[in-house]
Amino acid sequence: MADSNGLIGRCWQALRHPSAKYSLLTLLLAGFIGGIIFWGGFNTAVEATNTEAFCIGCHEMRENVYEEYKKTIHYSNRTGVRAVCSDCHVPKEWGPKMLRKIQATRELYGKVTGSVDTHEKFEAKRLQLAEREWKRMKANNSLECRNCHSLVSMDSEKQKQRARKPHEMAMKDGDACIDCHKGIAHQKPQGMKEDDEG
Repeated sequence: MADSNGLIGRCWQALRHPSAKYSLLTLLLAGFIGGIIFWGGFNTAVEATNTEAFCIGCHEMRENVYEEYKKTIHYSNRTGVRAVCSDCHVPKEWGPKMLRKIQATRELYGKVTGSVDTHEKFEAKRLQLAEREWKRMKANNSLECRNCHSLVSMDSEKQKQRARKPHEMAMKDGDACIDCHKGIAHQKPQGMKEDDEG
């Protein structure tokens, strides 16, 4: 117990008088600069993992969902605006983004164990993977979709009737985009439940 009190006392002493050699201002300045360098490096690493090149870096993504995505309007369209993987799968807000990055470590486990390393294995797990993603998007009210699309900003007069009515109902009912737009950038999985056919 005496050693414990001695350790606490020494730590407290070091905090009250951090250095005989350097001034408190020098230590604070060094800590501030170190913090900026750390934060810059951290943000650079996080943003590097949000690039399309990073996402399709493993053949599981490149050979499966990326090939499907290249045939959609999110990849090629009349305006030239492209939504990359992270635009749909990673929130922009810092807190939700960090939570999503932590959740994505599960994908590393799949990579290491080889659970989806062939087209056949990927197809066998496609429904499970899609349901997990739909559930996540439903829980955050399709936050990533709403970074670009807003029901309030849509001009219903310029929409076809088949889009106008569902969008008006979605606005009234508070539906998430993913409630109706499953398979918008990837093929719908085999064996979907009727409720998921939106």
